Amino acid sequence: MEVILTKDVDKLGKAGSVVKVKDGFARNLLLPKKLAIPVTAGNLKKMEQEKAKLIQGQEEKKQAALALKERLDKLSLTISAAAQDEKSLYGSITAQDISNALKDEGIEVEKNLIILDEPIKSPGIFEISVKLHPEIQAKVKVWIVKK
Repeated sequence: MEVILTKDVDKLGKAGSVVKVKDGFARNLLLPKKLAIPVTAGNLKKMEQEKAKLIQGQEEKKQAALALKERLDKLSLTISAAAQDEKSLYGSITAQDISNALKDEGIEVEKNLIILDEPIKSPGIFEISVKLHPEIQAKVKVWIVKK
């Protein structure tokens, strides 16, 4: 039986692809869980329209990410933190702190998009990566200063 996948299915295919599966697999798993729909002329046309909308939406997101990348690459953040001396902070600067500093600048970025290998524990200048899109990463210069 041929079906059109509505969602990505491991070891089978991506959403929108037409795959040939055994009848029982389609009847008992794919169709009841709405992971696939039967291949018909109407369903093929509908999937093509949805795929076109999805591609357009992805392109719009990519353009927005490029615009945000330009803005972030020019940005320099200053975060003040309590420090013991010139080499170590009392606490640490995390992705959440950087996200909050960006929010103060008027840029909404979720903390899980900020790439920090480990929290920052000393004053200095750091270049932090922000993943805006699967293909686009921005670099933000962050200055950690002593309060």
